[in-house]
Amino acid sequence: MEKKKYWKWKEIETHKCIADLPPVPLSLPNYGSLGATGDWRTFRPVIDKEKCNRCYICWMYCPEAVIDIDAEGYPVIDYDYCKGCLICANECSKQAIAQVREKEESIGEGEPGNGI
Repeated sequence: MEKKKYWKWKEIETHKCIADLPPVPLSLPNYGSLGATGDWRTFRPVIDKEKCNRCYICWMYCPEAVIDIDAEGYPVIDYDYCKGCLICANECSKQAIAQVREKEESIGEGEPGNGI
């Protein structure tokens, strides 16, 4: 009987492309009963491509599977579904993911009757 090959962490680090990574269970963003859920967050993760070494650790750790890879091989975040947990920023060894506070939308600014 042939012994099953398991991936070792050191082997994963040497891969050059996302297609070479071992298969992982994913749940892709989908319109559910709540629709787009990105408006729940207080902070948004922002990727600095200058610091990013394309290791895809953020992609692997994102619990909502909202990080995709663009044509250049850099991670891209789908902010419609990102809940701002910042696990990706915490796991990034290069600190290429910054936490940026969401801007508050000014509702009805300058309209009569809103106390301004």
